[in-house]
Amino acid sequence: MSRTFGTVIIGDEILSGKRQDKHFAKIAELLGARGLRLSWVEYLGDDRERLAATFKRTMAAGDVVFSCGGIGNTPDDHTRQAVAAALGVGLELHPEAFKELKIRFAGEEITEQRKLLVTFPAGVRMIPNPFNRIAGFMANEHYFVPGFPQMAHPMIEWALDTFYRDEFRPVAGSVEKAFLLTGPTAYESALLDLMERIVAAYPTLRLFSLPSLVGKERRHLELGVEGEPELVERAMEEIRIEIERRGISWTWRP
Repeated sequence: MSRTFGTVIIGDEILSGKRQDKHFAKIAELLGARGLRLSWVEYLGDDRERLAATFKRTMAAGDVVFSCGGIGNTPDDHTRQAVAAALGVGLELHPEAFKELKIRFAGEEITEQRKLLVTFPAGVRMIPNPFNRIAGFMANEHYFVPGFPQMAHPMIEWALDTFYRDEFRPVAGSVEKAFLLTGPTAYESALLDLMERIVAAYPTLRLFSLPSLVGKERRHLELGVEGEPELVERAMEEIRIEIERRGISWTWRP
């Protein structure tokens, strides 16, 4: 079984709508390219207590978590302090990250404000930042990176390729197929027994159903499975036979 991967995306500016999130789709893409799947996403504001409670919970759950945002040195950046609270440790200047910081600001004064950029919870490890050498940090399979996509995404990709290569699955070994179902009984609750039967018979496949509406009227129901090609073919054939028996019209999803 693959590990459970989650994402925490932080920032009042995202929740207020001032900025659009650019992390969710990209992280899903990075995982998908490695045959992995994002299981959950949480959006949180700049609330230190809520962040600390969230990280304490997700660390206890044992998930692999990528957290984007809030690791800067301004008053509205709370991630470092929240992680320290979740871990029950203090903050300290990270020696390895400080070396990177001095290279980044070579020939310039390293102010106390700049040192805050690499003041992390005690005992964490550094995540290298190929964009500007201002590091992120990791603890308990949680990876804390900046909110800037051009920094965050290469750092997350580095973490995946460094620590989770054994989890990668062949992308070519998985297919997804679906029917578009129409008719008076082409809705989810009328097909629950069929869905449950397919899930029980093919536990390694992922079944999905996506209804489509136009106004208040049902347009169609997309019903399909994803996984190993031979099993997908068998499951789809069982679905086809049953929906035809029930008089439901279908076409292949494009």
